[in-house]
Amino acid sequence: MAKLHFFYSTMNAGKSTSLLQSNHNYLENNLETLLFLPKENISFNEGKIVQE
Repeated sequence: MAKLHFFYSTMNAGKSTSLLQSNHNYLENNLETLLFLPKENISFNEGKIVQE
């Protein structure tokens, strides 16, 4: 069964980095993931998650 993990913390605490690392690990093990962006960020980033 699928699990939903919710992480919250202050800004610059590494939440996005942790998300991208976990996604990479799941993909390396041939598991599927879904990553969501808020609607207001889609036009700014063209629907892509970017790490600055």
